[in-house]
Amino acid sequence: MTDQELKVHKKQQVQQSGEPTKPEKQFVPAVDIFETEEAVTVRAEMPGVPKEGVDIHLEEGKLTIKGSRVCDIGDTETVLLKEYETGSYFRQFAVAETIDQEKISATMNNGILTLVLPKVAPAKPKKIEVRGT
Repeated sequence: MTDQELKVHKKQQVQQSGEPTKPEKQFVPAVDIFETEEAVTVRAEMPGVPKEGVDIHLEEGKLTIKGSRVCDIGDTETVLLKEYETGSYFRQFAVAETIDQEKISATMNNGILTLVLPKVAPAKPKKIEVRGT
């Protein structure tokens, strides 16, 4: 094992410009991005976020991912130790022109959001008929 594999990585907070208007922290979800000839796949880690808490928007070539979770501590419970930081998630990506924006799909399973961004099919060779009078 290398030293880099043994390092603990803390959650990275979103760097906001201006003053925050919400009291909660906003984190950058860790992502893995894979590419095949047919599509680009983005997997974002958002632990504790249900599928109803995920908001995905595509506007002006920017894909925005937001996720929020509710604190799951009951009224009768007393916190003895709390290491897991709660808050919302936010990340944005520029979408290339090679992506078919109408066919992007998303699934949420066990805290992992998977986005599939299919590529536009390349133009196929076509014979063009010449017409005349």
